[in-house]
Amino acid sequence: MKWQSVFCWLIILMLTSCSSSKAPSKKGAYYLDDGPPKGSVDLTSVKDAVPHSEPFSKTGNKPYVVFGKRYVPLKSNTGFKQKGTTSWYGKKFHGKRTSSGEAYDMYKMTAAHTVLPIPSYAQVTNINNGRSVIVRINDRGPFKHNRVMDLSYAAALKLDVVKTGTGEVAIIAISENKPTSKKLVLEKSEQQVFIQMGAFSNQDSAYKLQKRLQADGYSSVDVERVERTGLSLYRVRLGPLQKLDDIDFIMGDLQHAGYSDAQIIVETTK
Repeated sequence: MKWQSVFCWLIILMLTSCSSSKAPSKKGAYYLDDGPPKGSVDLTSVKDAVPHSEPFSKTGNKPYVVFGKRYVPLKSNTGFKQKGTTSWYGKKFHGKRTSSGEAYDMYKMTAAHTVLPIPSYAQVTNINNGRSVIVRINDRGPFKHNRVMDLSYAAALKLDVVKTGTGEVAIIAISENKPTSKKLVLEKSEQQVFIQMGAFSNQDSAYKLQKRLQADGYSSVDVERVERTGLSLYRVRLGPLQKLDDIDFIMGDLQHAGYSDAQIIVETTK
């Protein structure tokens, strides 16, 4: 009985050790072995990254596989826009090598992204409070399906997402030192905007794509049958879109998710 008791206690201690080393804090700010530095940071001394022309890094820009998923880095960041959840990383990784080969500095305005070129620049805006920063992409990650970017500690502090651990952001890639923007303007009030994902003669193919899109989180996906010169086509479309300002972000998300055939369609209702 004595040896059985000792064995049980050993098992409990092992389980406790494993869970505590990986479990996030109650506030979800960071893992217990990571976090902010001990001292405070003077934000007035932390400046945004300054976009300028740089050659691509010799490391970090080739296709790679993480957790069974294959990522293909973009050849250019022109026109890239994305919305989603950001997280951050701190003292655990400070001084360690990034995907660019540089040492990670949690006090600099940098970030990690799965496919944006290394190095490149992006404007990141906290959707909840409107705060905005410019960061330099020099690392890969995050690799959780619901995260779009990992910020440095300094960038997260400026956006006020350190305490919460995560935040909803809008990412706009910066090319030639300016955020890229493309505004869609409707000429008539009767016009509606859709994003067409594909047109199929085979009905099953259309519904298969619809299910795939819905599984990826796109809710307003319709399959519409149309006649074209005696041939029935099944169009798979998102929309109509209510907020035109979101179109570029949606297109960026679709392209990032592998839907390269997506195209904007403007139709007149009358």
